[in-house]
Amino acid sequence: MNKKPKIVILGAGYGGMMTASRLQKANAYQDADITLVNKHNYHYQTTWLHEPAAGTLHHDRTRMKIDKVIDTNKIQFIKDSVAEIKKDEKKVILEKGELDYDYLVIGLGSEPETFGIPGVKEHAFSIRSVNSVRLIREHIEYMFANYNKQEEKHDDLLTFVVAGAGFTGIEFVGELSERIPELCEEYDIAREKVKLYSVEAAPTALPGFDEELVEYAMNLLESRGVEFKINTPIKEVQDGAVLLADGEEIKSQTIVWTTGVRGNPVIEKSGFEAMRGRVKVEKDLRAPGYDDVFIIGDCALIINEEINRPYPPTAQIAIQQAYTCANNLKALLAGKTDMEEFKPDIKGTVASLGGKEAIGKVGDRKLYGNSASAVKKIIDNRYLFLLGGMPLVLKKGKLNIF
Repeated sequence: MNKKPKIVILGAGYGGMMTASRLQKANAYQDADITLVNKHNYHYQTTWLHEPAAGTLHHDRTRMKIDKVIDTNKIQFIKDSVAEIKKDEKKVILEKGELDYDYLVIGLGSEPETFGIPGVKEHAFSIRSVNSVRLIREHIEYMFANYNKQEEKHDDLLTFVVAGAGFTGIEFVGELSERIPELCEEYDIAREKVKLYSVEAAPTALPGFDEELVEYAMNLLESRGVEFKINTPIKEVQDGAVLLADGEEIKSQTIVWTTGVRGNPVIEKSGFEAMRGRVKVEKDLRAPGYDDVFIIGDCALIINEEINRPYPPTAQIAIQQAYTCANNLKALLAGKTDMEEFKPDIKGTVASLGGKEAIGKVGDRKLYGNSASAVKKIIDNRYLFLLGGMPLVLKKGKLNIF
């Protein structure tokens, strides 16, 4: 009797979870032994993390237990961290053991990109996990609570610097600018005492986004007290200060780093040829030279040939990659050699600005304010529906659309 081939999926982010879900729905577990590996026993919505970081959403709303979404009788789940992939031996080295595979799916996500700027890892917070955003929220609240305890007022306690004005940075600034008045009232602090900076090295906030929408976002956030420093690179992050390239120093006890990501360090450690931890995959999402390894999500580099630049590593693309990856795995299990090519279908992009405000572009249509915010929630709920059906939407979704 022939043994079933082994499929190992590394990472339970958008790509890994959706790949596992699609394989389960296709009954692929009947033809293969499928294992999902993740360092936590839960999956979380990365695109929601800016909200619990600011304290406008409880962190538990962003996460769901893996065994509540995936049937672990059909797909084995192992809670462990990946140390290295020995691709020539077809083995995955975990912190607590090892796995061999016939087909491997790498969806290990990313880590913050520091661009070599000194002090970032030591002195800045990052929005990257449930634990990291819980720490940010608690730290911000502690700064407010501590301010009035000081006989000599230290303004750096109430100065908040967000490095990076891309999607994550702008969404976090939007949520925090909504939360600050509540915190001021709770801790009896005048709103004008609080400073909130958005610092961006590029010539514009939300680089690459529609100019009219960017202008709307910046005007709205400035009306809430956000001060933008655009075209202003950060030279160094120190304990209690940010040094800008123009020589200015901003004293702050809260520096949040949102300047982009690079692929998981396991990629480079395992000997894959990569750029910023991302592998330029083949059109069928396989690693060059390794027909048994698929790479999806933040670890995969896909070039937009129209502009000859990489597609940004978004949840939308990771979910679409999971569909292609699952289809190709099913084809391989059926003995087929023709693989489906991955073609991104960017349906639109929406950025929340806190409260019921957002901006977005869906097709050729520009969205502002409440309508954009409603579309953002619909997109979030759609993902939950694709992953776990209506029960998951009802349990974790944002049902108050308007």
